Amino acid sequence: MQKGILLPVFYLGPLEYYSKIKHHSDNIVLEACEHYPKQTYRNRASIHSANGKLNLTVPVKSGANVHTKMKDVRISYDANWQRLHWRSIQTSYRSSSFFEYYEDDFAPFFHKHTEFLFDFNIELMELCLKLLNLNPNILYTTEYIKDIQDLEDYRQAINPNTQPDTYNLKPYFQVFEEKNSFIPNLSIVDLLFNQGPQSKQFL
Repeated sequence: MQKGILLPVFYLGPLEYYSKIKHHSDNIVLEACEHYPKQTYRNRASIHSANGKLNLTVPVKSGANVHTKMKDVRISYDANWQRLHWRSIQTSYRSSSFFEYYEDDFAPFFHKHTEFLFDFNIELMELCLKLLNLNPNILYTTEYIKDIQDLEDYRQAINPNTQPDTYNLKPYFQVFEEKNSFIPNLSIVDLLFNQGPQSKQFL
């Protein structure tokens, strides 16, 4: 495998994630064969609501556990989580400068049913990279290798339960910043809706 950076596949990943993609000049290798870990950004995104940080979680079908490969995890539609997520995004960002600019790009993802979480995340990631004007060379793993060579391994490093220690995001205007103060490292949609075409320079 060629040299590059190894990343998991996240649901509307945080800015730290997209910053690593932007600043890595080699290949971006996405992990498709890892066993699905719970309580991570793989099915969770954090946005800035009127009441502060709000986590949006994509439910997965029962049976998805530490022995299920990430690419085989199925999304559960038993509850109408899509309506909840989209309504939360609309409520949080309707007054942001660029929400209407991108609204039609994101809305379809919250109305169609995608079977697998991996596919859903990849499609959203491709959209975000396009809006950020980033065009990395993306590869996918074909097997799980615990101690991988020639790649910077960030599969466990970007985690909602820990603060990144080497990450320095430039502060930018957030809709509810006056009320809640600036909240760093939220979902990429927070940056896009607030900064639009200038988002790339903040990564």
